[in-house]
Amino acid sequence: MALVKDADSQEFIEKLAENLEKMEQLKQPDWSRFIKTGRHKERPPEQKNWWWLREASILRKLYLKQNLGVSKFRKLYGGRKNLGHAPEHKLKASGAIIRRILQQLETVNFVKKNGKKGRVLTAKGKIFLKEVAKK
Repeated sequence: MALVKDADSQEFIEKLAENLEKMEQLKQPDWSRFIKTGRHKERPPEQKNWWWLREASILRKLYLKQNLGVSKFRKLYGGRKNLGHAPEHKLKASGAIIRRILQQLETVNFVKKNGKKGRVLTAKGKIFLKEVAKK
């Protein structure tokens, strides 16, 4: 039986993103085509399906580690800002994107809030991830 942990992460996230893109409740907002994913980026994402790739990545991270909140995800998806001759600084990713993705995943009942500790996967979310891992 294939597990989420055993599957190749890149292939798994791509397959999961394809399945999430087919769901009607998980739509990419109109404003997401024009924004950067964080202050450390110079341009918006070039991939057409970057929204669903980020959703898939967030779901996988929630499967591997429970109780992750928006601030933890901002640290995980952050990066280094190129400041020219000055030393680079680590900056956090956009919280609005992560928050919106988590809210969308809550509407589909894949994720639920766990008090003040962050969010956890529901049983429905775990089953969905395991089905994709089997494929």
